[in-house]
Amino acid sequence: MKWFSNKLFYTIGIALLCGGLHAQSLAEAKKMYNEGKYADAKPAFEKLVKQSPSNPSYNQWYGVCCYETGDLIGAEKHLKVALKRKVMDAYRYMANVYYKTYRFDLASETLEEYIELLEKKKQDTEIAEAQLELANEAQRMVEKVEDIQIIDSVVVDKANMLSAYLLSEESGTLDSYKHFFQTNEPIVSTVYRNQKGDKIYYAHPNEEEQPQYRLFTQSMLMDKWGDEKQLVMNSENQGDENFPFVLSDGATMYYATKGSGSIGGYDLFVTRYNINTDTYLAPEQLGMPFNSPYNDYMIVFDEVKGLGWFVSDRFQPEGKVCVYLFIPNPDHKRVETEELAEKQARAAIASIRDSWKEGSNYADLVALSHKAIPYGEVKIEKDFEFIIGHDLVYYKWEEINSPEAKSYYEKVVSLNKQIQDLKEKLSDLRTSYVQGNTARKEQLKPTILQAEAQLDALLAQPVEMEKKARNAEVNYFKKKH
Repeated sequence: MKWFSNKLFYTIGIALLCGGLHAQSLAEAKKMYNEGKYADAKPAFEKLVKQSPSNPSYNQWYGVCCYETGDLIGAEKHLKVALKRKVMDAYRYMANVYYKTYRFDLASETLEEYIELLEKKKQDTEIAEAQLELANEAQRMVEKVEDIQIIDSVVVDKANMLSAYLLSEESGTLDSYKHFFQTNEPIVSTVYRNQKGDKIYYAHPNEEEQPQYRLFTQSMLMDKWGDEKQLVMNSENQGDENFPFVLSDGATMYYATKGSGSIGGYDLFVTRYNINTDTYLAPEQLGMPFNSPYNDYMIVFDEVKGLGWFVSDRFQPEGKVCVYLFIPNPDHKRVETEELAEKQARAAIASIRDSWKEGSNYADLVALSHKAIPYGEVKIEKDFEFIIGHDLVYYKWEEINSPEAKSYYEKVVSLNKQIQDLKEKLSDLRTSYVQGNTARKEQLKPTILQAEAQLDALLAQPVEMEKKARNAEVNYFKKKH
């Protein structure tokens, strides 16, 4: 009996001790969690989830820790358990997981459920509604993902990203802000110097109470830089502006900003200088795959090489970025598929090979991207770029052999001209809309909507015509041989 009593007290003691350790472990983990120390709290919650796999709170906390430490797969698995029990914060984080993995449709659905729960509990829905609007916009962008051929990529340290760029002399030069201005100021920016070497574009924080990065320019005065001037953007931008690049026309500028409707961190935009007002036109957001739920910036076009680069930290570890090399698509052709999963993969750049044209070999272009081209070296003169396949590209009308193919391609060129004219018209209309009063905006609204509808109707037509032209040219060769 004494033996039994001793054993019973021993068992109870162990149970109480384990319970005390469990409580202490949970309390410490929750404290670290509430302080934002997710990596420190993660092991404790992982242990608790293993002990109680169906506990919604444990899964919620562990799922959030997974998300905050970059484990999106683990986050999704455990947040789903919490969602079944309608744990409020699980909805917000699950929407973020879907958003960052390009499942914007599921992010929207989850946010709609979250907003309903918030409304039932009479809680503020403003932030969730803003996230829903962003998810819906991202879904529209993925539906229109551009058919860009990304021919190479390299992962580098963020601080050394410019090492992946080699511009021809005619396209200007890039440098880091710190190196160009020989400063130790903690300014993260780049300096673009135009091909003439008499103008630079860069960014640094302004002198406001809450400083934000803004774009600036300087000109070469005699033998030194001076006359710094802030570039006035025609937008209500509430976020940093950075990483400018200007085309050889001296008017078209690409840059990155965290404002103006960015879908995640820095987004890429393009604008044009308006000489009449000494400002820039309302910026236009680039589509996918250039922009993403992550930071995308430093887009550069080398018009001599016919190539472009841009940087993204999507799916990269802290401190690393991926620099993508691509062939510019002036017609902004879209990916030809009805499969959403395929569009999502192209938008996310799941594999650069997915963007390659069948039978194409990009080795020469990749080699060209690493070649220094002195100022004045002859470049390929081309009226257009008609890809037939397997290293065969036409640049001149006389190169097209089939009369039928030439007829189709004439329609392609005509349609692309209509599209470009319509885009320029839309850009002017939107600028007038932004600058106009309420009455002017009401007057312009139907015109803008009509022009947008016309543009949507036209965008797919050149792709179909080019396919017909390509088939006609291929059939011509088959008959000849």
